[in-house]
Amino acid sequence: MRLAQRQRAQLLRKEAGRWLRELREKRGLSQCELADKVGAEIYSLISQVERGRGRVPPDCYFAWAYALGVEPRIFVRRLMSYYDPVTYKIIFPVPGGERVWHEFRV
Repeated sequence: MRLAQRQRAQLLRKEAGRWLRELREKRGLSQCELADKVGAEIYSLISQVERGRGRVPPDCYFAWAYALGVEPRIFVRRLMSYYDPVTYKIIFPVPGGERVWHEFRV
Protein backbone atom coordinates (compact mmCIF):
# COMPACT_ATOMS: atom_id res chain seq x y z
CA MET A 1 0.00 0.00 0.00
CA ARG A 2 1.38 3.39 -0.96
CA LEU A 3 2.12 5.95 1.73
CA ALA A 4 -0.73 8.24 0.62
CA GLN A 5 -3.19 5.32 0.79
CA ARG A 6 -2.00 4.37 4.28
CA GLN A 7 -2.34 7.96 5.44
CA ARG A 8 -5.86 8.19 3.99
CA ALA A 9 -6.83 4.92 5.66
CA GLN A 10 -5.51 6.21 8.99
CA LEU A 11 -7.40 9.49 8.58
CA LEU A 12 -10.63 7.61 7.83
CA ARG A 13 -10.16 5.36 10.89
CA LYS A 14 -9.73 8.48 13.02
CA GLU A 15 -12.93 9.94 11.57
CA ALA A 16 -14.72 6.68 12.35
CA GLY A 17 -13.36 6.85 15.89
CA ARG A 18 -14.68 10.38 16.37
CA TRP A 19 -18.11 9.30 15.16
CA LEU A 20 -18.12 6.29 17.50
CA ARG A 21 -17.00 8.44 20.45
CA GLU A 22 -19.81 10.93 19.71
CA LEU A 23 -22.35 8.10 19.69
CA ARG A 24 -20.99 6.71 22.96
CA GLU A 25 -21.06 10.10 24.65
CA LYS A 26 -24.62 10.79 23.43
CA ARG A 27 -25.66 7.52 25.10
CA GLY A 28 -23.94 8.65 28.30
CA LEU A 29 -21.65 5.62 28.33
CA SER A 30 -18.10 5.47 29.60
CA GLN A 31 -15.55 3.47 27.67
CA CYS A 32 -15.76 0.77 30.36
CA GLU A 33 -19.55 0.62 30.09
CA LEU A 34 -19.41 0.34 26.30
CA ALA A 35 -16.78 -2.39 26.59
CA ASP A 36 -19.13 -4.35 28.86
CA LYS A 37 -22.05 -3.90 26.46
CA VAL A 38 -20.11 -5.04 23.39
CA GLY A 39 -18.34 -7.90 25.16
CA ALA A 40 -14.83 -6.46 24.86
CA GLU A 41 -12.47 -8.21 27.22
CA ILE A 42 -10.48 -5.04 27.84
CA TYR A 43 -11.89 -1.54 27.80
CA SER A 44 -8.77 -0.17 26.11
CA LEU A 45 -10.16 -1.64 22.86
CA ILE A 46 -12.75 1.15 22.95
CA SER A 47 -10.02 3.75 23.36
CA GLN A 48 -8.01 2.27 20.49
CA VAL A 49 -11.01 2.28 18.16
CA GLU A 50 -11.96 5.84 19.13
CA ARG A 51 -8.41 7.05 18.44
CA GLY A 52 -8.33 5.34 15.05
CA ARG A 53 -5.77 2.76 16.17
CA GLY A 54 -8.18 -0.13 15.76
CA ARG A 55 -11.40 -1.14 14.05
CA VAL A 56 -14.68 -2.52 15.24
CA PRO A 57 -14.43 -6.26 14.47
CA PRO A 58 -17.13 -7.30 11.95
CA ASP A 59 -18.38 -10.08 14.23
CA CYS A 60 -19.17 -7.37 16.80
CA TYR A 61 -21.12 -4.98 14.56
CA PHE A 62 -24.52 -5.96 16.00
CA ALA A 63 -23.36 -5.55 19.59
CA TRP A 64 -21.83 -2.14 18.89
CA ALA A 65 -24.85 -0.94 16.92
CA TYR A 66 -27.29 -1.89 19.66
CA ALA A 67 -25.07 -0.55 22.44
CA LEU A 68 -24.78 2.78 20.62
CA GLY A 69 -28.45 2.97 19.69
CA VAL A 70 -28.01 2.79 15.92
CA GLU A 71 -29.93 0.52 13.56
CA PRO A 72 -27.38 -2.14 12.50
CA ARG A 73 -27.64 -1.53 8.74
CA ILE A 74 -27.07 2.19 9.21
CA PHE A 75 -24.21 1.49 11.60
CA VAL A 76 -22.45 -0.92 9.23
CA ARG A 77 -23.00 1.29 6.19
CA ARG A 78 -21.41 4.24 7.97
CA LEU A 79 -18.50 2.14 9.22
CA MET A 80 -17.94 0.77 5.73
CA SER A 81 -17.65 4.32 4.39
CA TYR A 82 -14.66 4.76 6.73
CA TYR A 83 -13.13 1.28 6.80
CA ASP A 84 -13.61 0.27 3.16
CA PRO A 85 -14.46 3.33 1.07
CA VAL A 86 -13.80 1.63 -2.28
CA THR A 87 -16.33 -1.12 -1.61
CA TYR A 88 -18.72 1.46 -0.15
CA LYS A 89 -18.62 3.52 -3.36
CA ILE A 90 -19.28 0.41 -5.45
CA ILE A 91 -22.23 -0.73 -3.36
CA PHE A 92 -23.68 2.73 -2.69
CA PRO A 93 -22.85 4.79 -5.78
CA VAL A 94 -23.51 8.48 -5.85
CA PRO A 95 -24.98 10.18 -8.91
CA GLY A 96 -22.11 10.92 -11.27
CA GLY A 97 -19.91 8.40 -9.45
CA GLU A 98 -18.43 7.24 -12.72
CA ARG A 99 -16.60 10.56 -12.89
CA VAL A 100 -14.61 9.74 -9.75
CA TRP A 101 -13.57 6.27 -10.92
CA HIS A 102 -10.00 7.55 -11.45
CA GLU A 103 -9.59 7.61 -7.65
CA PHE A 104 -9.25 3.85 -7.66
CA ARG A 105 -6.33 3.33 -10.03
CA VAL A 106 -3.65 1.06 -8.63
